[in-house]
Amino acid sequence: MKPELSLLVWSVLLAFVQLLVAVQGAMSQLGLIALFGNREGMPEIKGWGGRAIRAHRNMIENLVLFAALVLVAALAGKTNGMTLLGAQLFFWARVAYAVIYVAGITYLRTAAWAVSIVGLALIFLQLV
Repeated sequence: MKPELSLLVWSVLLAFVQLLVAVQGAMSQLGLIALFGNREGMPEIKGWGGRAIRAHRNMIENLVLFAALVLVAALAGKTNGMTLLGAQLFFWARVAYAVIYVAGITYLRTAAWAVSIVGLALIFLQLV
């Protein structure tokens, strides 16, 4: 398996772990019974739980882009050192982003996000 595809698989695992953390944050504030419902009129989840939910949503949004780029690169036979670097930057920046966001460190969170975008751009540039 191409290393870029392996990093895609690990990114899916990261998104799943973020989901579990987000659910734990929501459960700690609202309780399990509230989460079993249809979630209409649910209060805003604050603190680390809310940040975990937002970090997870951001990961899902960015994972779609990453998956598309990595899959196209692999299928087109255009993987190379630059696509691998892009995939590595994306993955490790997203790991950092998740931890930093839940911890509530604002400016560093944005820097980690920017590094992940650079990773996406490196892959994209190999495809055009």
